[in-house]
Amino acid sequence: MFEGAMPALITPFTKDDRIDREGLQRIIEFVEEGGVAGIVPCGTTGESATLSAPEHQEVIDIAVEYSKVPVIAGTGSNNTVEALQFTKHAADAGVDGVLLISPYYNKPNPAGLLAHFKKIAESVDIPMILYNIPSRTGQDMPVEVIAELAKVENIVGIKEASGNLGKVSQILESTVDEDFVVLSGEDNLTLPILSVGGQGVISVAANIVPDRVSRMVNAALSGDYETARKIHFEISPLIRALFLETNPIPVKKAAELAGLASGHLRLPLAPLSETNTEKVANELRKLGVIE
Repeated sequence: MFEGAMPALITPFTKDDRIDREGLQRIIEFVEEGGVAGIVPCGTTGESATLSAPEHQEVIDIAVEYSKVPVIAGTGSNNTVEALQFTKHAADAGVDGVLLISPYYNKPNPAGLLAHFKKIAESVDIPMILYNIPSRTGQDMPVEVIAELAKVENIVGIKEASGNLGKVSQILESTVDEDFVVLSGEDNLTLPILSVGGQGVISVAANIVPDRVSRMVNAALSGDYETARKIHFEISPLIRALFLETNPIPVKKAAELAGLASGHLRLPLAPLSETNTEKVANELRKLGVIE
């Protein structure tokens, strides 16, 4: 269930700033047609930080209703009680797994990290994927903490976005005896992570080019690195363009340009600059996404 290419879904909003149910349905159908292995709503790319609790639940409910592939819902928080509430709702809604970011801002010590994740894992019987993204949380989860959490039966993997390939390798080495997967959390490092034993990616780019990201990952997992490298280099310029400004600003503009959903963002995120909009559009044209 937890391998292959899985888009970190954007959350489309209507002009009056409500959840765009039809737009989200279109995105889900589009990425499924592209061959993705699963979808991940309510993550960073889905602007979870500016979703109210009812909206968070609404997005998850829509994803479960319309998705034909496994749904891994973002349910993390820096408040353990809130993370537990989100996780319980997601489990009741019928998701296949949850993604739990490490607590941000309050930066718990190792004992706090262990207690936070174990509390949620003990309280809700659902597969859980940890999420390490130091650039967002201000803290890099220690390998020792990850290895200890990998021993918990329903903690089944980690989305790794530290940008440190050496650390990814060490995590794989430290969890070799556990049923524990490592997923890339950075599109530009997906292929290198797969090469050392990673089993997939939770991808921003897969919102826009799901077919190419899926084919790259599937080729690498089957050992066809020649094909995987070819696709990696083909989509790398687009990946760089999708991170010219803070994610998900560029990818939402790309989705709008591709006619998938509105590119409207919620404050404090502001629209993509005109210069970077043209750069994103140029890369979409090169790949045939737009004319």
